[in-house]
Amino acid sequence: MKTILAYGDSLTWGSNPATGGRHPEAVRWPTVLEKALEGRTRVVTDALRGRTTAYDEYLADCDRNGARTLPTTLYTHAPIDLVILMLGSNDMKPHIAGRAVASLQGMRRLVSIVKNHNPGLSGLEAPEVLIVAPPPLCETADPFFAAMLAGGVEQSAMLASHYSDLADELGCGFFDAARVSRTAPADGIHLDAENTVALGKALAPIAHVMLGL
Repeated sequence: MKTILAYGDSLTWGSNPATGGRHPEAVRWPTVLEKALEGRTRVVTDALRGRTTAYDEYLADCDRNGARTLPTTLYTHAPIDLVILMLGSNDMKPHIAGRAVASLQGMRRLVSIVKNHNPGLSGLEAPEVLIVAPPPLCETADPFFAAMLAGGVEQSAMLASHYSDLADELGCGFFDAARVSRTAPADGIHLDAENTVALGKALAPIAHVMLGL
């Protein structure tokens, strides 16, 4: 059986924009993806709220730097056949990076880590990589999120173009989540249940092709 690693932030973890809690497991996109692939793969999820592509952020009791924690995740779950990277939304926070080009640089680093990682097992090829551009942030009336993500709406709209070009350059798969999902105005960054389900279903045929199922 093939193994997919879903490596992401709160959009992959399943943050519910309406309640501030977590979506039920059945509607989180990695679960939906695994179900859509009908038992031919297992999907391992490593998702952390607030995770960045490759930048430090010290407001939680954990390490949110995606580049620093990815090698441990790859080693833990080896062998892995496909890594899905969906990060960048938290980079849009002004106190972290605030620029789409910073996410481009961070995503480049993440892909390099996957392609050059030594999992400690002989005879393994590097996993395939699928870069997913998170849907752009949207305007929100929530004063906390509006302030925390100031300027992020415009910058986040550039992520898909940057990531698409990067995927072509590095030989990765690419999907723009905005094709099937939209962030919720409740907080401007997260996905409601309908949209996270739609994302999981949309990724299934791409994973099917990339894994040769």
